[in-house]
Amino acid sequence: MQSILIQLDTDEHPSSFDQVVAVDAGADRIFSYGGISEDNVEGLVHGAMFTRGPSDLHNTAIFVGGSQVDSGERVMQRIQQTYFGPMRVSVMMDSNGSNTTAAAAVVAASHHASLRNSQAIVLGGTGPVGQRVARILASEGCQVRLVSRSLERATAVCDSILEDSPDAQLEPAAASDANLCIELADGCDLMFAAGAAGVTFLPEGSLANINGLQVAIDLNAVPPVGLGNIAVTDNGQEHAGVLCYGALGVGGTKMKVHKRAIQQLFESNDCVFDTAEIYQLAQEVAAESVKANRQVGF
Repeated sequence: MQSILIQLDTDEHPSSFDQVVAVDAGADRIFSYGGISEDNVEGLVHGAMFTRGPSDLHNTAIFVGGSQVDSGERVMQRIQQTYFGPMRVSVMMDSNGSNTTAAAAVVAASHHASLRNSQAIVLGGTGPVGQRVARILASEGCQVRLVSRSLERATAVCDSILEDSPDAQLEPAAASDANLCIELADGCDLMFAAGAAGVTFLPEGSLANINGLQVAIDLNAVPPVGLGNIAVTDNGQEHAGVLCYGALGVGGTKMKVHKRAIQQLFESNDCVFDTAEIYQLAQEVAAESVKANRQVGF
């Protein structure tokens, strides 16, 4: 029986990127639909649930994507509300690559510093990737300073994370220029820049002015980058005494995680891959990579 991935994209045109990754991950067939919302998704979910018997439902899975993460979250919630009893298929939500990118970034940082009790700053923390970076870090016991241009928005995101993780150590903050970002980053061990394309938080040379910083990760692949010292291809290179990663530097792990998640969707009919599950998968992928490198003497 062929494996079928049903791609539900909240944009008008389903992402070709997500389709290519699905093919490379081994999906036999991809059925792609655009313009999906929580209001029109139910019929497509029923089509996935009722066309194969319960013992064969693991051969069908759903991928939720699109550029609007809030819309993807609402579609994801509606899909799970449609399921009942054994009538369900596995589902993954990775709108705008937010979950896989955030998971890969945190895993990269964890190679160089213990996350528990570390101090991290997340610039662009109210964006789709930044929110997930902050959520993952907080789940690992990291103290997180979540920065936005709006203190109100930063506080709202922190409150949302605290609803699910009451013990999370979060501090909302606002910064409107590079000097404020540097001031807020002082004493932090880890820095993540997750702003929108074209947003530069720190100009070149700024990392040298941040006391105690060990790792800096810039997740913006579109010039100009978010952190001026970091090239998009940096993969643990040192700049001004700081270990640095660019968007392509964490991209290898992100792609491995994306493909692995697609493959695991077809192992059972009840997998749900959202932020926490995708982060766990990223940890497994990274551990396998470390083991393989040791075996070949790297």
